[in-house]
Amino acid sequence: MRIAVLQAEATVLNIESNLALLEDAAARASSGGASILLTPELFTVGYAPKLLRAGLEESVLPSVVERLAQIAAKHKIALLYSLPQRGDTGWHITSTFIDDSGKMLANYVKVHLFGTEELQAFVPGSLAATVLDYRGIRLGLAICFDIEFPEVVREAAVRGVQLLLVPTALGVGYERVCTTLVPARAMENQLYVAYANHTGTQNGFALAGSSVIAGPDGELLAGGGTEPELLFADIKPRHIAEAQARVPYLNASRPDLYRQWAQERP
Repeated sequence: MRIAVLQAEATVLNIESNLALLEDAAARASSGGASILLTPELFTVGYAPKLLRAGLEESVLPSVVERLAQIAAKHKIALLYSLPQRGDTGWHITSTFIDDSGKMLANYVKVHLFGTEELQAFVPGSLAATVLDYRGIRLGLAICFDIEFPEVVREAAVRGVQLLLVPTALGVGYERVCTTLVPARAMENQLYVAYANHTGTQNGFALAGSSVIAGPDGELLAGGGTEPELLFADIKPRHIAEAQARVPYLNASRPDLYRQWAQERP
């Protein structure tokens, strides 16, 4: 399976402009042989948590979801997109996976919110990374800051995830998350990680680009710079099996012992 990762500059609350960028990427990704297009965190509405809560009308979201489904179906490519979503306890940051007919297959709520604005505007989720099977690959969904917690990715790996899809909005100054942490998460959990970031500046917040796709041995398969671009990589389950055969991280793990250590903490 080939995956494409969109790195681009969204405009806050300019949904039409953002959808146009996303559709252009979907067309190019499909032409390039990709089965899935991963887009950045909150890309369709722009990343500016407080402005979104103040200026985004909830009533427009169903039409946005429909437009995204139409894009997927038109270009025959599955999409992973991220939108605000109202839940029982308040507004969440979510990611949604739709197949190449536009049908929704999975939804995930961000567990680890980052920064004052996110914490003021949204409520965190509490469920583990969502898992689904698509075209012979087990996918997992997480969002941005989630991947910086080893427990999140390990739980996904234990559940059999082979490709973790991570939309993000990572700021300038944190590029080592892309270059160091994401490949390490992929290597220690022996899965692929695709990490899609914004470029440019949104509401005064400078975004770092530097999107990556990392392999199960920690190899950087594709890496973005600071400008808009589309990244591609091929997902090969046999490479996961090869990595697991070389170093049995998951089989050698001792979670019962770790839980005992936690209980024994002074």
